[in-house]
Formats: sequence, C-alpha cells, structure tokens
Amino acid sequence: MSAHGHSHGAPHAHGHSHDGDHGHSHGLVDISIKRSRAGVEAVLLSLLILGATAAAQIVVFTLSGSIALLADLIHNVGDALTAVPLGAAFLMRSRKAEKYAGYFVVATIFVSACVAFGESIDRLINPQALSHLWALAGAGVIGFLGNEAAAFVRLRAGRRLASPALIADGYHARTDGIVSLAVVASAIFVALGAQIADPLIGMVVTIVILRITWQSYLTVRADPGTPLDAPHH
Repeated sequence: MSAHGHSHGAPHAHGHSHDGDHGHSHGLVDISIKRSRAGVEAVLLSLLILGATAAAQIVVFTLSGSIALLADLIHNVGDALTAVPLGAAFLMRSRKAEKYAGYFVVATIFVSACVAFGESIDRLINPQALSHLWALAGAGVIGFLGNEAAAFVRLRAGRRLASPALIADGYHARTDGIVSLAVVASAIFVALGAQIADPLIGMVVTIVILRITWQSYLTVRADPGTPLDAPHH
C-alpha cells in the first residue's frame, strides 16, 4: 500500500512532502549540503595528509638542523592550518566566507615565506654543519609525496565545487611539493661538501613561495561565477 501514491517520480521520499511550498528550492538546499560536505571532506583529508607529512619532517629537522627543511616544514604546517578557516567556510555554506578563507590562505603563505627567508639569512651569517643527510633527503621525498597527494585532493574538489579557495590551496600544495624536492637537493650539495647550499636553497624556496602567494591571490580574487583555472600550470 503505497502511502505516497502521488510521489511524481521524485527520489526524495524522506519527509519533504510539502513540495508545493518549496517547489524546486529544496533541490538547491540539497546541492548546498552536498557541496558543503564534499568541501569539508576534501579539506579534512588534505589536513590529515599534510599533518602526517609535517610530523615526519619535524623528526628529521630535530636530527639534521637543515634550514631548507625548516622552510619546507614551516610551510607544510602553515598549509595544514589553512584547513581550519577553509573547513569552517564550507560548513557555513558561504561563498563569501570561502573567499575570505582563500585570502587567509594567501596571507599564511606570505608569512611562512618571510619566516623561511629570515631563517635562511641567519644560517648564512651563522653557518652550522648538517647531519643525518640520508634522513634529510628522505624528508624531502616525503614532503613531495605528501604535498602532491594534498594538491590532488584539493584541486579535484576545488574544480568540482567551483571553489577559488580550494583551487588556490591546491596549487599552493603542489608548489610545496616542488619546494620539498629542493630539500633533497640541499642534502646532496651538503654531502658533496657545500654547506652553504642549505641556506641558499632556503632562500630560493622563499622566492618560489612568494611567487605562489601572488598566483594564489589572483585565483582567490577571481569572480566565483567564472570558470576557475589555475593561474599557472
């Protein structure tokens, strides 16, 4: 005995029986909820990936004392923390909040670049021998793989949900992955006897971070209604 005999083919048979009130508007609510859930899931997954990456790098930094690794580590921790406002924006289901979260992401990238630059200058003035070079190279590889995984999650979700903030965060993570490979280069140069390579690579990392800061700013500033592509492939 089908109690909802007039269920006019709508698959939403769970309690939305006042269709006459809402017309098609409840469909928009459903889309909003789906978008919110998908955004939060993407943000949380990338947070877990980057958190595990940063934890592994912290261990290696305490062993090696590498400034190139510190720059990468600061950036990965900052990148993981950007998940907090971004996740909140998706929970609020607010495009405006997403945009502000995107600006927060950009500001975080900029601050991390300044910290890395300061540490690089300090290490140039006060040189320090590095140790555990194999572990240092391994930390660079871990950083690359972790960031690439986070970038994949964020970019896929950002394009699907048309979220400038997620897309900016995705390209930010992808650049971080390239930066992590610089840590591997630092370990190689130091192993060959060029200790100065470590702070110099830290400075190069800073320049790369500043470049992605500008690209991410342009992406976030873009009109959410327009197609979202990366500022640079």
